[in-house]
Amino acid sequence: MRVLVVGGGGREHAIVHACARSGHEVLCTPGNPGIAQLARVLDGAQDAHSIASLAQQEAVDVVIVGPEAYLAAGVVDTCREVGIPAFGPTRAASRLEGDKAWSKAFMLRHGIPTAQHVAFSALGDALDHVQSLPVPIVVKDAGLRAGKGVTIAHSVDEAREALREIFTQEGAQAVVEDFMTGQEVTVLAICDGERYALTPPSQDHKTIFDGDTGPMTGGMGVICPFPVDDATLEVICREIVEPTLVGMRAEGLEYRGVLYAGLMLTPTGPKVVEFNARFGDPEAEAVLPLLTSDLGQHALDAARGQLDPATVTFRPGASATIILAAPGYPGDPVKGIDLTLPPVSDGEVIYHAGTRLGPAGLESNGGRVLAVTATAPTLARALGAAYTLADRVDFPGAQRRGDIGGRIGVVPEPA
Repeated sequence: MRVLVVGGGGREHAIVHACARSGHEVLCTPGNPGIAQLARVLDGAQDAHSIASLAQQEAVDVVIVGPEAYLAAGVVDTCREVGIPAFGPTRAASRLEGDKAWSKAFMLRHGIPTAQHVAFSALGDALDHVQSLPVPIVVKDAGLRAGKGVTIAHSVDEAREALREIFTQEGAQAVVEDFMTGQEVTVLAICDGERYALTPPSQDHKTIFDGDTGPMTGGMGVICPFPVDDATLEVICREIVEPTLVGMRAEGLEYRGVLYAGLMLTPTGPKVVEFNARFGDPEAEAVLPLLTSDLGQHALDAARGQLDPATVTFRPGASATIILAAPGYPGDPVKGIDLTLPPVSDGEVIYHAGTRLGPAGLESNGGRVLAVTATAPTLARALGAAYTLADRVDFPGAQRRGDIGGRIGVVPEPA
């Protein structure tokens, strides 16, 4: 089968890696140097019509869309219009991620548990609202912000500052919601509109510094699986995943693709923090190495509305991903830093998230630069192997967290 993966980050490298393991011919646009070792990288314009034309010219069997911006731009819609199956929600269905105010209203309409919240399209109203709220206060940019448009404000002044920043953008909307307590977990569901298959639960670590401190990032490290008991998983399926798919169909928005449910395991049960409309990044870099079945075939089946959930299988054991980020991230990351990567062993992979080829070879080209992943029989051993591999990467000034997995008390075992 010939698969076209759209995107050029760590998530797309993980998708390409999974498809290549199953023996497919993989193409990718725009790709990156790591992806180029596994797939034929295609240059070209990145608008929806150009990508659909490329898929036609290359006679691909299925297109897998990685980043959310491509979904919002209608890449899936345009590919389907020219007869190419595309794995991902349509532009309208991806509103579940792209418009947090709409998404919250959708959850209310369909009885999906989430935090109490209010959406605002005017700064003055939002400022008045937060004035009397107890802290912490969660302030979200309602638009697409690649996982970074969230502020957990520990004072009213901090909440007001976050709101003012959001409303510097024309047409901005903000969501202000109650702070939920508990462990945060990500559940990914591969969906064909009606049927779905869950991946193992995972946990991302969003802030830049150890101890869950500092600014929000797109994610600094992942453990998989995160321990969720069967009874809780059943509640997640019954009260969150299934009502979401039913609700989307009821509103004429059949959902095919990956449903990312970012959840809080609160004392009163699982609640939705946010929905995303694609594989998480960096969750994909931890989850997909555990996949033993054929991602390319699953994508094609789901795009056609023919997914057999029983065919989606994962190996026992665990994985861990450590993000190496550039100096200055998440503010103004330094680019052009020379990188030297070590050889990897079985069960290890270094995904390229923000790299390019410079005059002297591989160099940094973004905020989150590398996603260092290891699999092992236990989570402690996977973490130990991932940290050991990260230590061998020559990346001057790299930022990384040293406490991935620490929320549940997992201590890395030396590789």
